[in-house]
Amino acid sequence: MADLKKGTEEIAQAVTGGFQKIEDGVVGGYKKIESTVVGAFKGVEDKFVARYLLHEGETVEDAKARLAAEQAEREEAQKAEAEKRAAEQTTQIEASKHTGRL
Repeated sequence: MADLKKGTEEIAQAVTGGFQKIEDGVVGGYKKIESTVVGAFKGVEDKFVARYLLHEGETVEDAKARLAAEQAEREEAQKAEAEKRAAEQTTQIEASKHTGRL
């Protein structure tokens, strides 16, 4: 019985070791592909910013920071506008309830 248990454990270790090698190869390959793709994207992004969005005397990093700040301002303005519209709609609904029009 001990021999059977020992044999089963050896098989389990061999299977687990093989699986680990496959997993390491797949994960390593994925990380290599991901790194290459992200690097290529950043290169294209930098060239696009430099070509079309750069202001006089500005670096690519400065332009990216400026663009991110502008985007944040736009998103905040949109959020404020949506909240304003929601408040107006709530006021209209409440007014309609009181006048019996709803």
